[in-house]
Amino acid sequence: MKPRRLLFYTHALVGGGAERVWARLAAGFAERGDEVDFVVDFEAQENLAALGDKARLVVLPKGHAAATLALARHLRRRQPHASLSAISVSNLKHTAAATLASRRDRAMLSYHGFYESERERLSNIGYRLTRRLSNATARTIAVSNSLRADLIGRFGVAPESVVTLFNPAAPDPFPPGPTAGDLAARAPLVIAVGRLVPDKNFACLLRAFAQVKTPGARLRILGEGPLRGELTALRAELGLDERVDLPGFVNVATELDKARCFALSSLQESFGLACVEALAHGLPCVVTACGGPPEIIDTPALGVVIPVDDVAALAQAIDATLAAPGDPAPRQTRARDFALAAALDRYDAEIVRVMSQARSPV
Repeated sequence: MKPRRLLFYTHALVGGGAERVWARLAAGFAERGDEVDFVVDFEAQENLAALGDKARLVVLPKGHAAATLALARHLRRRQPHASLSAISVSNLKHTAAATLASRRDRAMLSYHGFYESERERLSNIGYRLTRRLSNATARTIAVSNSLRADLIGRFGVAPESVVTLFNPAAPDPFPPGPTAGDLAARAPLVIAVGRLVPDKNFACLLRAFAQVKTPGARLRILGEGPLRGELTALRAELGLDERVDLPGFVNVATELDKARCFALSSLQESFGLACVEALAHGLPCVVTACGGPPEIIDTPALGVVIPVDDVAALAQAIDATLAAPGDPAPRQTRARDFALAAALDRYDAEIVRVMSQARSPV
């Protein structure tokens, strides 16, 4: 059997979680023997390594109109068995290009964040057109059940056209896990991961940590962003300069191997890549009921789910988890549910369904 031709499209391989997911999926299908074109609007280096060397990188001309026309020409010339896009603005341009190329019946759109996170003008427009884009293409993908429900309830996407496909978020190679004794013997270090932006609600985490009573407890927030100054000032105001670190971008895996607990304080989160990585390292997770993370932390053995923006509940959950971090084994088992191989199988099943119903030529 000849290899399939697949096309993956997003704006660029910049340093976001969705871009890393998209590169890993494309690389995975290329490793399995498919001919994969990875199409971007402009070159970026942050997640380029995740693409590997078997997928072909294609850079479109500058400008939204020129890029859309070039993508349409590429679709007509290559005639892929399926084309997939990620993130709202790319979904909009992908739908337009597939329409121009008469290949909408092979186009698949994927959503990786809630509407509120799409602040760029064209992305915002694309999200508001979600129902029309979904109706015009073969399949719509959401990365969590909560995001799928939002697409259906808020934007009127037809339930039968949108499917949940969880992200490949488990690290590869998979880390060796600590024993329960090793974990309990660690210093009471709490790790949080994410850009320093309002959605992550790190101000709530700082206020909660000011109420944490565990002797010697420390917090490290790994990430960078526009709220650094505001969070640094709040840390000082709360008297936490000696207990809370904001080291910026550092090696997350190394920090997780030192920690006893992981905390996620987000107001809204479509999936929760960092939760899966923390589980893979055997850590209990304290997360807010903010969308995707409670779908990952779905049993008490994995961690605790608390209300959004509840400072007292967050502080109490961190204290309880530091006191009894529990068994890492079920967390690592859960993390393997989000391995790349499992995600490739789920995506492959949808690609096969789309191919079986398409009528445009290949």
